[in-house]
Amino acid sequence: MSSTMHDFAYTTDYLEGVRDIIDNIESTQMDAIDQAVDICANSMLNRNVVHLFGSGHSRMAVEEMYPRYGSFAGFHPMVELSLTNHHAVVGSNGQRQAMFLENVEGFGKVIVSNFHYGEHDSIIIFSHSGTGNVVVDIALEMKERGIPVIAVTSLAHSRLSAAKHSSGKKLYELADVVIDNCAPPGDAMVKIDNLETPVGPGSTIGNTVIVNLIKCKLARKLTEQGQPPKVLTSALVVGEEKAKQLFEGSYEEYWAKTRYL
Repeated sequence: MSSTMHDFAYTTDYLEGVRDIIDNIESTQMDAIDQAVDICANSMLNRNVVHLFGSGHSRMAVEEMYPRYGSFAGFHPMVELSLTNHHAVVGSNGQRQAMFLENVEGFGKVIVSNFHYGEHDSIIIFSHSGTGNVVVDIALEMKERGIPVIAVTSLAHSRLSAAKHSSGKKLYELADVVIDNCAPPGDAMVKIDNLETPVGPGSTIGNTVIVNLIKCKLARKLTEQGQPPKVLTSALVVGEEKAKQLFEGSYEEYWAKTRYL
């Protein structure tokens, strides 16, 4: 293994690494997840929204939250295509541009300025490293507005990384609640004989588990409080007509809840 790689117990089996992430989330992160659920419930029960932001591949966690089957309105995905549109790779809208832009200090402030905010809004920010200037910008801007910040990040990675922002801060140092996605430094988990560097990132698994734990726990809390969410549901579960009703109801509810933004 390269001498520049941090000392980490890499696995040789991806499924083993995935199980470790899930086990670690269950054993160490449930209190933080419950705190995040309470913050999100306060936003939704007061007819405000939970903003969602992630640059790079963290966008996948944003879209996992809403809109998709098994999800519901009350979340506001903030997706900046210049930071997340990776399929071109090279040329126009390429990966180099996206990686450059996510470290342009001040860009996050511009993104935040494009919206209005409610008294009970909150935000979940997804970032594996937690050091990109845009995500730190956004956390600082939200805190300035009194909006609770929930960070989903890799503490193992972030603690080893140098801060890039002029504030000297990383995402987890600014958040009101920090949820560790339990992925390793560098993200990739699997070491293969005669291959110099590891493969198989783990943060997507960790983020997805965390997102859906929040979603399910939040749906239970909203229902217990007399505000059951309109959940996007497959026709295979409820039939074509009911699925259409739920689809239209969820989207109308999203429209109504985000009109103040």
